[in-house]
Amino acid sequence: MGTKIVFTLLSALVAITMGDNSELQVLQSNGQFTNKLYKILSEKEGNVFFSPISAHTVLSMSYLGAEGTTKEAYVKSLALPDKESTANGYQQISSKLNNAPNITLYMANKVYVANVAKLKESFSKAVVEKFNSEVQTVNFGANVEAAKTINSWVEQKTVNKIKNLISPDDLDALTRLVLVNAIYFKGSWHRKFQKSDTRTEPFYLNEKDTIDVQMMHIEKSFRFKHDDNLKAKVLEMPYSNQEFSMVIILPDERDGIKDLEAKLEKVDLTKITEDMYPSDVNVALPKFKIETTVNLNEALDKIGLGEIFSNGANFSEILEGNEPLAVSKVIQKAFIEVNEEGAEAAAATGMRIIKKKAGPTHKKSMVCDHPFAHLLCVKNVDGSSSVLFAGKFALPPPQIQDEP
Repeated sequence: MGTKIVFTLLSALVAITMGDNSELQVLQSNGQFTNKLYKILSEKEGNVFFSPISAHTVLSMSYLGAEGTTKEAYVKSLALPDKESTANGYQQISSKLNNAPNITLYMANKVYVANVAKLKESFSKAVVEKFNSEVQTVNFGANVEAAKTINSWVEQKTVNKIKNLISPDDLDALTRLVLVNAIYFKGSWHRKFQKSDTRTEPFYLNEKDTIDVQMMHIEKSFRFKHDDNLKAKVLEMPYSNQEFSMVIILPDERDGIKDLEAKLEKVDLTKITEDMYPSDVNVALPKFKIETTVNLNEALDKIGLGEIFSNGANFSEILEGNEPLAVSKVIQKAFIEVNEEGAEAAAATGMRIIKKKAGPTHKKSMVCDHPFAHLLCVKNVDGSSSVLFAGKFALPPPQIQDEP
């Protein structure tokens, strides 16, 4: 084993509009990444929830330090533009996220550097100026204290939703760097559910088996469509900042989630809200809370980034000196809670690097009483959507009861 670096990110929901071409390229790259990651992660049974923008950000930061065939792997697998455009794109995105009105939104980056290492000036300048990051020196040899330092920052930036992202076992005297991006979102629905309309109802796990959930109800005007290709209904529910929305994709059949996910693989999710129209919709949506921890190594290998885990990895543009570096672990923790008031979301991704249209006006129904896909999106100025979180609600956790 040789030296190692840990990159850590946290993400939640944010409002993005497209600016110049750099920003557009980064957002399009994230859109393609979302499709690839959702395809792989949704193969598992039960609930799925992750933040593609969180993972994409940490990968983009590490991309700035890659060279040779490792840099080429980033470009090919993530469809990233050149390094300068990637950095400029994230600078613009970050600026807009930190100025989104009518929501609670935190976005911050931080670089933890080993006290025995030094960042290259070009890499340091990029993460500080383009990713708006702070830099702090730590002793990774004191792994328990170092993990506590990082995790405390993570908890603070996600309002205590993401805890223990970094294990002391992930750090030791060989660790050289930890990059952290934190994004936290909490937003109220533009049209809130009334708690008095929430009641216990069955949720179908398949055609015949059910489990009780707390089902929220509302009847208001929402953007809606039935997608004949997906054989699913699509509903867009905006937050108080209407650039943000939750998009629900509900298969027509109670056991149709697998068929839906197979079709979503070929769908450009940035255009999922196209051709929707306002309509009065009778909505029934479960209250739910999902927490996930996912090791992304296998998924990143499948999409073509396997080289970053190998002895052939080239991250020569990160640190002064010639210590060879490679990624050992990429892990994400994510959280979402949806209730009558709105939604709260956060996520954390850690990367460890080691050496070596108008429509019908009649009322629609959207009863989400069987497994469905859900996206947390933000509108771009060209009408497309950026997917910040993606998930599958398939297995209800214990019922969320109102606090006394």
